[in-house]
Amino acid sequence: MSKPQTIAFIGAGNMASAIIGGMIENGFKAENIWVSAPDDSHLQSIRNRFGVSVTTDNRHCAQQADLIVLAVKPQVMRQVCQNIAPVVQNTRPLMVSIAAGLECATLDSWLGGGLPVVRVMPNTPSLVGKGSAGLYATDDVGQEQRDAVSAIFESIGVAVWVEQEDLLHAVTALSGSGPAYFFLMLEALEEAAVANGLEATTARKLAIQTMAGAAEMAGRGPDEPAQLKRNVMSPGGTTEQAIKTFEDGGLRELVTKASTAAYTRSGEMARELAKDDE
Repeated sequence: MSKPQTIAFIGAGNMASAIIGGMIENGFKAENIWVSAPDDSHLQSIRNRFGVSVTTDNRHCAQQADLIVLAVKPQVMRQVCQNIAPVVQNTRPLMVSIAAGLECATLDSWLGGGLPVVRVMPNTPSLVGKGSAGLYATDDVGQEQRDAVSAIFESIGVAVWVEQEDLLHAVTALSGSGPAYFFLMLEALEEAAVANGLEATTARKLAIQTMAGAAEMAGRGPDEPAQLKRNVMSPGGTTEQAIKTFEDGGLRELVTKASTAAYTRSGEMARELAKDDE
């Protein structure tokens, strides 16, 4: 895997920490990683944990890097980008943003223009090394740079490229918001099991392992989800009755409606952020 010489993180929240931890576990050298954030005590904790270099000076952090990960909230991104713009216009690093909703053209304009930019939509399971990230690159991003970004995000899960920036809204509706969908199902399964007489702790343990096991089976084998479902069902059996109830209750249509709502809201948020820039 291609790895840039030096990587800087502007922002040191949970997602940045997860990415840094995954990178180091997968062979990235801590001495080639810089991190900046306003809270010095938090930075010292990160330095002690990972052995990386830290600073409260975003410009100094950016100055060190061939690749910069912008890991701050969308609401402060403009200020951060404009602050480091004089530096990156001189050093010309690859810019990688994990901020939801901010389009590449907007980021590039805040950074002074003409820079290679990658947008990444990670999700919260990245915090435990099981992330799913959608990635989009502008035309200025070369294959070696794409490989470098893939290596970073594959260190905390799965990384998939999309060739149109608008498709990141679909990624948001699927893997960005998706963990909450499964948590809702987990919650409902627990409640149903308790109603059927199981202790709450037992219900949770079994529900979590059942979900994890099903995901593992889907990821390992060649069978489509529909076939995996059929493999569990016996004619006239318990699973068949449960699946029939889901289907008769309109589960598929409800999932489509919910995903569409998330997709639509993602686009609305992007337009709201762009409007704020005007």
